[in-house]
Amino acid sequence: MHEVDWRDAKPHYSQFSPDIAQFEYLEAATLLSLQSRLTQALQWLMSSSCPTRCLTVMSADLPHYLNAYRDELVAKCPSSPVLIGEAVTESTLFGFAYNNNKNVTASQKKSGLLHQANGGVLILKVADILQQPRVWVRLKQFLSTGNLAWQTARPDQITELPDESLDVRLVLVGDRQWLADFETNEPDLYDGLSAYAEYEQDIELNASNITPYFSWLKGIVTTLTALSVSDSALVRLLQAGARESEDQLRMPLCPIWYHQLLAESLMTVDEVLDGNAIDAAITRRYQRAAYLPERAIEDIHKGQVFIDTRGEHIGQINGLTVIEVPGHPLSYGEPARISCVVHSGDGDIADVERKAELAGNIHAKGMMIMQAFVSVALNLDDPLPYSASIVFEQSYSEVDGDSASLAELCAFVSALSQQPINQAIAITGAVDQFGRVQAVGGINEKIEGYYQVCAHRGLTGQQGVVLPKTNLSSLCLRNDVVEAIKAGQFHIWAVDDVEQALPLVTGLPFSGEEDETLLRKISNRINHFHTDEKQSCNSLFKRIKNWFGQY
Repeated sequence: MHEVDWRDAKPHYSQFSPDIAQFEYLEAATLLSLQSRLTQALQWLMSSSCPTRCLTVMSADLPHYLNAYRDELVAKCPSSPVLIGEAVTESTLFGFAYNNNKNVTASQKKSGLLHQANGGVLILKVADILQQPRVWVRLKQFLSTGNLAWQTARPDQITELPDESLDVRLVLVGDRQWLADFETNEPDLYDGLSAYAEYEQDIELNASNITPYFSWLKGIVTTLTALSVSDSALVRLLQAGARESEDQLRMPLCPIWYHQLLAESLMTVDEVLDGNAIDAAITRRYQRAAYLPERAIEDIHKGQVFIDTRGEHIGQINGLTVIEVPGHPLSYGEPARISCVVHSGDGDIADVERKAELAGNIHAKGMMIMQAFVSVALNLDDPLPYSASIVFEQSYSEVDGDSASLAELCAFVSALSQQPINQAIAITGAVDQFGRVQAVGGINEKIEGYYQVCAHRGLTGQQGVVLPKTNLSSLCLRNDVVEAIKAGQFHIWAVDDVEQALPLVTGLPFSGEEDETLLRKISNRINHFHTDEKQSCNSLFKRIKNWFGQY
């Protein structure tokens, strides 16, 4: 266990300072310059040795992507036509034949996109195809044979035109959800009918690829402005990217994300794009979508949702959650009170959320893993003589994920040992059956959500968050949180296992040779329970014996 230094709460990218300084002199690169696998797949599709006529690409189907694929294909084969099909229908894709009147058999033809792309490539959206089943039936036939049958525009007309042989390669573009639906309806999609490639969504920065990444970034910047970009702007952009990808060294490669952030940053800039302009844009974007998170925190401030940030309680702990509302673009952090009560029983740990059908399968899995760890740690010969009930207090929607399993474990151990938990400390993390603490998602939002509650009530210098050590590479906190950590008013502790986490929140070690440990307190309580149980049984036996002795 160690306390996180304020310098580690937010990346500063000093290791890339020489590369940042050279940004102004770099050549702008194309959108696919960092997509080596995808560009190789596109080149392979155009080769004469390619055994398939179709390449399925997992990516967004927005113009930024489609135009990039077209430009790459044109660069590979400048003499071949490359078309993008927008809002295709059966007639625009396949064309149609029509007669001047019913008595004339000589037909006229209206070419479709497939005819226009003959000898080249046609780029289509998977969404357009799935929404029109007849389109896929005919397209599949064409992919299988290379022949396209002419059909008339009207069902009461017929044509005697022969099938037309076309040499067209297809690129089908769709996101993962569309492709999953596509594969469900067409199980043999990738078995001979089509090849697969994808637009990779992020890149891990290192010494060998930082320059190519900045060249790629400059390609996006130059499409928006001719203004200079300062070093502070690049650092702030890297920090925003780290927060988006939840990894300090992993940057998103979504051009839309960069376009939106940079375009809004440029609204108030006249000469040089600097870090303050990007900061201001990020703040405005948050304010536009901040109604729900502010209302959630306001309920805590008013006491409508009970979160205690001072004192001690047995069997109660502040867990950390991330709220994702359908249709809302912003996920936000919110502390949640997790409580546990223990009573006489057969060792069962009841998950109230699960029994009330308010918990998902992953949450149930986390609970069972936590129970397994406790059972092994107690090492009892007989079943635990207590049962427990664990619940997210004042939670009225579905809970899922295993990130609260460490907090649930702490609440259970506290209730079982009758050792109070420090309410100034919130905790997040998943545990495995051996007590190791594992990484969770949304760590920045979770920390900031708890910090807002503490800051509103007044920072005491004792408040903070316990998180998995493996989440340190995800930290990219707001400036106000970093300043509070720097001033010693707020703390972050990183732990590897349960043995490190429990002393922080309870003040006692979980196990060991000390005179007082949590396991020893639990053991003493169990022994006391068995002693009381034997005395109760003996007393009952004596009362029954005396009763029969009267007759």
